[in-house]
Amino acid sequence: MNSERLLKLAESQFLKKEYKSALQSYGEILKDNPKMDEAKMGVYLSDLGLDSDDEAQALFDYYHTIKDSSDDAAQIINEIIKSLDETKYSISQLISRQIDMQEEIDGITYGDFMSLVKDSGDFKKVFENIMFSTKVVITSKEDLIDFITKLNENGFKDMALAYLDDMSNIFPKDQDILELYKLF
Repeated sequence: MNSERLLKLAESQFLKKEYKSALQSYGEILKDNPKMDEAKMGVYLSDLGLDSDDEAQALFDYYHTIKDSSDDAAQIINEIIKSLDETKYSISQLISRQIDMQEEIDGITYGDFMSLVKDSGDFKKVFENIMFSTKVVITSKEDLIDFITKLNENGFKDMALAYLDDMSNIFPKDQDILELYKLF
């Protein structure tokens, strides 16, 4: 199969979210054309797709949008991937530190806290009851975003903003964190 047909097959597999098959197809292309940017990009994005489907699909779309108008489209995508990797590493380090701190700090996990909220039906009341006696231990970015959103919705705007400011200093390029500023 020639490189162009194999490239179309690989792209089709990628768009169907068949990342392992796409990775193999892109790899086949690179055997004969080791400098082909589209195949290299396909390998990177297929590998990313195995871990993060939405990010891979978005970057694939962006790459195909800019590749004809920019000579350095592959470099742009590589820098975005590098930035994503650095952010993920920072988040995993923060989560790891929080888990270590959880063992040292007398606190309640966010999941347990939300179970209390579900049982009572009143976030504000539960939070007011525990805010001075214990800490809420948050171990994922999604929980942090949910917590900040719920704090803001329940009248704890200043506290939510303080959490947000702390997180945006730690993750200055994280779009999910920065997007929360629209709440205020």
